[in-house]
Amino acid sequence: MKQTFLLLLVSLSVFAQKSVESFDSKILGEKRQITIGLPASYENNPTKKYPILVLLDGEYLFEPFFGALNYGAYWDDLPETIIVAINQNSPNTRESDCGIDPTEGLPTKQASRFFEFIGGELIPYIQNKYRTAPFKMIAGHDTTAAFINFYLYKENPLFNAYISLSPELDPGMESQVANSLAATTKQLFYYQSSADGDIKQIRESVEQLDNNIKSITNPLLDYKFSSFPNASHYSLVLYSIPDALYQIFASYKPISSTEFTDKIVVLKEGYVDYLKNKYQIISDKLNLQTSIRINDFKAIEAAILKNKAYEELENLAEIADKNYPKSMLASYELGLMYEKRGDAKRAASKYLRASQLEEIGNLTKEMMFNKYDDMKSLTIKK
Repeated sequence: MKQTFLLLLVSLSVFAQKSVESFDSKILGEKRQITIGLPASYENNPTKKYPILVLLDGEYLFEPFFGALNYGAYWDDLPETIIVAINQNSPNTRESDCGIDPTEGLPTKQASRFFEFIGGELIPYIQNKYRTAPFKMIAGHDTTAAFINFYLYKENPLFNAYISLSPELDPGMESQVANSLAATTKQLFYYQSSADGDIKQIRESVEQLDNNIKSITNPLLDYKFSSFPNASHYSLVLYSIPDALYQIFASYKPISSTEFTDKIVVLKEGYVDYLKNKYQIISDKLNLQTSIRINDFKAIEAAILKNKAYEELENLAEIADKNYPKSMLASYELGLMYEKRGDAKRAASKYLRASQLEEIGNLTKEMMFNKYDDMKSLTIKK
């Protein structure tokens, strides 16, 4: 077990790519250090596009986010993501980057430039240089967590998801943020966290914002607040990161044994529709276009077989052909349908066809030849 875990850590560190760049900003009038984390598959998958995560406090938030995302992607629970971390420690620009004018409750002139730098320079640069999907996230901790809320004040917010770790909210934000979230006309994810050992003033304002957001009924808002026991202002970050990522990407996860048992196999019909809807939700909520997982095909196939709804295998074959046109999956599903219907001749034909196509998952040419032989033997008159 220890060896397996060690190999996993080596795999994550070797294949995920990290680089540090000096970004020359015209808006800020200076160079800023940014760290780019590319997914493990980036070089070998030239057509795939990836969501973006922008990190403030990048000098210390990069590694925990990078590790969590790569671990989740390894098990296909989280999508591979491009991380863009802004170093605000060397030189120390954190307070000026995220400064708020106490009289107006808005960013100071320098903070406004930093705000525009992210949206007007950094994001376009990343989108032009790398293959990015439309889905964009931003995260920060205390001072920077409060600052990311200003993007919500725009009529069309730049980011789709906000991860606010123990935000040091300015007076008035408890109402303004809630009002912005209530008025959203596009899908938004909002996560915030605190802890019983958090700074008292921060915890109280976060809890007030939580109460305000909980009264919102906008179906386009996906919100979660977590308060961690036995955690401090700093340790809550490590608890919060996977919690936030799994909230945002809840719809992305593959079909689990619980989902199969509680939601799929109990259906009387519409198993293939369930699969289509699952991936349509991923597209609608996350703006991610992803092929249907092989294991998800097999889960739906298992539900169909268990409930003897064999006619749905034809519909399953149709979407298999769209997702994996060069593989044997579609022909196999049709062969299985004819086999279950007792039509050995047509089943043999489909299995023979499948044997000539690419293997996929646990479906092999040998398996297809064996099924062909089995079906063929049933057609021979004795």
